[in-house]
Amino acid sequence: MTRPTSPNLDALAFEFFREFARCEYCLKVVGLREPNRRDPTADWGAFASEIRPTLEGPHAAKLQVSVQYYIDHPPKKQIQQADGLLGWSDVLPDHKHQAELILRLVCRVRNNLFHGGKFNGHWFEPQRSEDLLSHALVILNACVESHQAVRDAYAQKAV
Repeated sequence: MTRPTSPNLDALAFEFFREFARCEYCLKVVGLREPNRRDPTADWGAFASEIRPTLEGPHAAKLQVSVQYYIDHPPKKQIQQADGLLGWSDVLPDHKHQAELILRLVCRVRNNLFHGGKFNGHWFEPQRSEDLLSHALVILNACVESHQAVRDAYAQKAV
């Protein structure tokens, strides 16, 4: 039996997946890929270093609110506990600076959502999920806009 879901949150999750995937593709196209890997994997850390002023400097109010939300309410990582049950860890991902932390947390939201940590026919903590997804979209948009090559790839211009 399926439980009702929130149409607005479902649409927001779809938009987030679409934008995250598009951003990840653009990073790979412009050469922001993890080194020494056979499979092309986006290097979010390298991207964060290149757009660091966007996430750490003075920015528009909407972006400031989103960055601050992620600092104050970072998404947790789903883990398997010692007893074999699923749980959540508050440990932040490894990072060299705030911009990398923010993008790694956006990646964590993607992982939690994609791998089933936040949804099982209904939304777990729907308001928090909506906040995390909404703020992630603001952050991704600002990052794409601030990086010329990624912006061009996103706009499907020749790169």
